[in-house]
Amino acid sequence: MKPISLLCALILASCASGPGPSKAGAPAADLIPRDVLFEAPERANPQVSPDGTKLAFLAPRDGVLNVWVRTLGKSDDRIVTDDRKRGIRQYFWQGDSAHILYLQDKDGDENWRLYQASLGGKSTKDLTPFEGVQAQIVGTSSRVPSTLLVGLNQRDKRLFDVFRLDLIKGTLEPDTENPGDVIGWSADEDLSVRACQVISPDGGTIIRVRDGAGSAWREFQKWGPDETFGGVAGFTPDGAGVWLVSSVGAETSRLLEVKLEGGESRVLAEDPRYDVGSTMTHPKTGRLEAVQIQRERNSWKVLDPAMEADFAALAGVKDGDFSVTSRDDADRTWIVAYIVDNAPVHYYAWDRASKKAHFLFTNRPKLEKYALSAMKPISFAARDGLKIEGYLSRPAKAPEGRLPLVLDVHGGPWGRDSWSLNNEVQWLANRGYAVLQLNFRGSTGYGKKHVNAGDREWGGKMHDDLIDGVNWAVEQGVADPKRVAIYGGSYGGYSALVGAAFTPDVFTCAVDIVGPSSIVTLIKSIPPYWKPAIALFNKRVGSLEKDEEFLNTRSPITKVDAIKIPLLVAQGANDPRVKQAESEAIVAAVRAKGKDVEYLLFADEGHGFARPENRMAFYASAEAFLAKHLGGRTQPPTEAEAKLLAAVRK
Repeated sequence: MKPISLLCALILASCASGPGPSKAGAPAADLIPRDVLFEAPERANPQVSPDGTKLAFLAPRDGVLNVWVRTLGKSDDRIVTDDRKRGIRQYFWQGDSAHILYLQDKDGDENWRLYQASLGGKSTKDLTPFEGVQAQIVGTSSRVPSTLLVGLNQRDKRLFDVFRLDLIKGTLEPDTENPGDVIGWSADEDLSVRACQVISPDGGTIIRVRDGAGSAWREFQKWGPDETFGGVAGFTPDGAGVWLVSSVGAETSRLLEVKLEGGESRVLAEDPRYDVGSTMTHPKTGRLEAVQIQRERNSWKVLDPAMEADFAALAGVKDGDFSVTSRDDADRTWIVAYIVDNAPVHYYAWDRASKKAHFLFTNRPKLEKYALSAMKPISFAARDGLKIEGYLSRPAKAPEGRLPLVLDVHGGPWGRDSWSLNNEVQWLANRGYAVLQLNFRGSTGYGKKHVNAGDREWGGKMHDDLIDGVNWAVEQGVADPKRVAIYGGSYGGYSALVGAAFTPDVFTCAVDIVGPSSIVTLIKSIPPYWKPAIALFNKRVGSLEKDEEFLNTRSPITKVDAIKIPLLVAQGANDPRVKQAESEAIVAAVRAKGKDVEYLLFADEGHGFARPENRMAFYASAEAFLAKHLGGRTQPPTEAEAKLLAAVRK
């Protein structure tokens, strides 16, 4: 299951004339086994070592993702880590090219610890061995390869202080103490913490800077609560300025270079419709080279002329949206990923000197023999005129005509769906469903008008956008209005419950994965380290102090009487964001009314399902549930899946 962000967000118009209904089983494409889609990828996330001689990547051992290493250009694979349970998802090279650093939590509690593993696989050291403490990476730099900056909420669970970690000795020393309101830190290329970000009481943003360790902090930038999310993207190589993502003075967030003294600024990149995204900097000099803009598809603006020939040549290597995911310190070798919507991810090593790409591997080669669905960008006007963008995927080889529809709602809600190979979408489409993904109001990436239109609209206009999307799919002759499911995780799970409780006549069934049933209890139980950002909830969702009655009206738990469609609810017992009580409450209330709800509780999971066996069992259950109510194709549960499902059904 893909990682889920924070809150992982139809009254049908009369059906337009169009093609007649078609059966969910109509697609001629072969059934893709669930394990091909959802078991650990064969190889993924390759990263070149700083010295350019080795390649690390994630690959399974006994079905569990671990870090492996090979000599670049050879196939002498050897395993480095020894995770036997959840699998490693976040790792990176230590500057000495002799160790791997990775983050891991316990059963989904998100109290990440930082581990150091030697390449020989003989020793692994816990560098942050503190119970109930979350470790965050604050800064790394090739200028200081033996040092790492780590944020720890050890002193106060609400606040992250910065520590300086000596990677050779394994010692932690205090570096910068949180004054009580900082939610994020930024360090320069010399690993000096020189910027921090604060959420102001009105939900706005304050950026503070200082000249160096021991210097006084001063307010550098301040903007109001109606601007887009933004902040410091990095320091200029000379440390005299910062690259800032901000929408002040524009509709969308722009990339600016701002001098620390005097505040002189210039615009480096902007788009009138879409926010800027990630940046690309030189691994050794820290020079800014390119910036991403996520439009309907991913694109890059090259800022350094020295990069233009590489980007032009990479565009011709393979179809798809490419990104440079790793580089050696000498900047001779790049690792490049190519993303398409209907094939696995292809990874290449790019030799800058010869301008040649050498194929490494795909992440899921078994997928290559199956017909996969195209993800088509779509847009429509919501009922109040706001432009809503998204993606529609129809089953491969399916004839034209109406199909059962799964409305797949993204989490966050302050995030967005993007064009890519989405295994969950491919699974649904392969089973015979049209899949609709919408970047409803409140989603990020489309400027401040779009995100602000979602303020205080959980269960309101944000849900109206989803209903308008279903109406659009019906009017286009895509969706069978009598067979529509709403499905999602985190905020998407909340949306599924809202669909069942607020608009039960629109949907045939609903699947809620780790979704909150009460906004009030959700906010009351947020992790302590989110409390410095509570003003964001007050603005974007509503204030507990002032708006509890209003928030109750937007909570599915208060409208259980209206639920009349079947529900599938899945929850991780250790979820620190959306507590188990959220699912327990809605399940108990629905069952008390004598209505149909299937409940899966995974004792060793958190906000989403990381363990391979849990992930496979969930998808087996969800597949059978959707087939029962929408009529799609199914693959029977394996013996292992059936056994686990018998244990987690509550």
